[in-house]
Amino acid sequence: MNCFVDTSAFIAVLARDDENHGRAKCAWRALLEQRTPLVTSSYVLTETAAVLQHRMGVAAVRVLHQDLYPILAIEWVGGTLHEKGMGGVLAANRTDLSLVDCVSFEVMRQRGIRKAFAFDKHFKEQGFDVVP
Repeated sequence: MNCFVDTSAFIAVLARDDENHGRAKCAWRALLEQRTPLVTSSYVLTETAAVLQHRMGVAAVRVLHQDLYPILAIEWVGGTLHEKGMGGVLAANRTDLSLVDCVSFEVMRQRGIRKAFAFDKHFKEQGFDVVP
């Protein structure tokens, strides 16, 4: 069963000062040991790279790019997927639900993914199973 990986999980795994780092490391290790196929979107990777660069520097972005990209199935966001995500943002009419979140939910629905590695409450709100 595939697992979608959110920005919140990538940051928690890579940033030792993140409040969820311990739980994230254990969950990440378990997903890898179970050989769970890991899926994410190009929008999540863009957001993650920006946060890592700001918080931890280019070395952390290099780890993301060199060590994590190769083990991920990446859904590259095109115009149609972007528009569906934007439709979700506008329909929700909330300031705390991002375009990246809505695109992530759409990717998960399109691919039939039920499980998300995330510390973002919105995945649970949308009815997905959340790891850890």
